Amino acid sequence: MKLALQNILHDRGRFSVTVLGVSFAVFLMVFQGSLLSGFLQAASRLIDASDSDIWITARGVQAFEFGTALESRVREMAAGVPGVMDTSRVCMAFAVYRTPIGKQQVVALVGADPGVGRRFPVPNRLESAAEMSPDAVLYDVSDRKQIEVNTLPSEVEINRHRASIEREIQGYGAFLGVPFLFTSYRNAIRYMDSGPDQAMYILLRIDKAYPVSQVQQSLKQRLPEVDVLTQDEFAHKSRMYWTIKTGAGGAILTAAVLGFLIGLVVVSQTIYANTMENIEEYATLKALGASQSFVARIVLSQALICGAIGSVLGLLAVIPSISYAKSLIPWIHAPWWLPGAMVVPSLAMCSLASIVSVRSALTVEPGRVFRA
Repeated sequence: MKLALQNILHDRGRFSVTVLGVSFAVFLMVFQGSLLSGFLQAASRLIDASDSDIWITARGVQAFEFGTALESRVREMAAGVPGVMDTSRVCMAFAVYRTPIGKQQVVALVGADPGVGRRFPVPNRLESAAEMSPDAVLYDVSDRKQIEVNTLPSEVEINRHRASIEREIQGYGAFLGVPFLFTSYRNAIRYMDSGPDQAMYILLRIDKAYPVSQVQQSLKQRLPEVDVLTQDEFAHKSRMYWTIKTGAGGAILTAAVLGFLIGLVVVSQTIYANTMENIEEYATLKALGASQSFVARIVLSQALICGAIGSVLGLLAVIPSISYAKSLIPWIHAPWWLPGAMVVPSLAMCSLASIVSVRSALTVEPGRVFRA
């Protein structure tokens, strides 16, 4: 290890380039990984926020944002299946929003019954009665500039219907490019000019005495014209749609892979150049009887030292960068394990980069030192 460190520090310029290459790769992998993690979380956030066990959707619905209306009889038939304890409704549609100063824009309007879930961003019965007006609408704090309200409550229009923006919430920022607005199901269908019994999603809470899979199978038999999905199944389906079928998640993942490859090339070239510069020293070691494993450990140690230092610097740079990015991209999310997990591929990258260098050091002839 000491000899490897001395070889690295002998050319500090090349050592700095190697460390910077690793730092850049780690930075890009963690940052892009945070974008991908946040994107996946945002794609199913409203599904995950419900307390329901089963979601009923129209046939072929790929994601929460693209639901279509169900017939009213679906809810009635679902409520009659043994094991179904409670039913609630959710609807979502794009609407025209007019700000207090008259500016218009498109918003994603979400309405839900109070019993959908404690974390679902709609007023509950007590809040509606005691604190909020019948027309109460909520928005995420990250969308404040787009909503353009300076005081709460503020009178606005949604599809030419009067509405009242009355509360800010957190954690439900838009990832579609348009802000989300949340209100009660009753208000939402009025803004959408829909029938009082229409719903895009019917959510079911199952009695714990009944297996969810058993109730799901009974619902599929009774309602063959719709999709009956567990909460996890619908959340997974929505995430896969946004990640794979739209290409957005693939682009983020590709950027992370490119960061790894760029770091691999930079580290490989630098370590190889450093090895070739010190090839006479390796020949001397072999002439003095050093084993091939000893020489290989020197080259590998050089790569791992660069990887460890570069990883630390990359993590020190990316953590504050992600915190700042949250002000611009509210849905970005870095799981606690992600920064640490990126150290492993960065060290693996450095180990891979040292392979060519190890081969050159092991194949050098010991007699070369006497011809030098």
